[in-house]
Amino acid sequence: MPDYDDPETEARWNAERRAEVLAYFEREGIAHADIADAPAWSVAPYASIWAVASRADAGAIGWWAISGDLPTDYVSSDKAATPRQAVSAIASLWVEAAQYMERGEPHPTFIIGTGDRAEELAPMLASRAALLLEWVDDPEAWEP
Repeated sequence: MPDYDDPETEARWNAERRAEVLAYFEREGIAHADIADAPAWSVAPYASIWAVASRADAGAIGWWAISGDLPTDYVSSDKAATPRQAVSAIASLWVEAAQYMERGEPHPTFIIGTGDRAEELAPMLASRAALLLEWVDDPEAWEP
């Protein structure tokens, strides 16, 4: 396993996650300006939160994106003012989405994945959400 305490290894991991976020936003057709060069918060190699600049409001964060050993996803900065709030918002949506997936029902307001393996992916999504919520509740995870 790579040594994520090594600055070069961590920088490479961060660059790969940033590229994932950029590709995701382009694939989804989400209008945005720049993506920060470094994550606003991360626990390599598991998760990273990225500030994505707003196109409509120069200098403002429009979105928070998550990437890592979990699905790449995002939340509007209207729903989360900080990286910690973004992780909480995304994880809470994933808990709800996993419940729908387990029942074989589509979520009424958003889509995760293609739906063809929903019952298989539900436990993975639920476990990632639970881990994220543990980090949200851990003050030490947010110390600089």
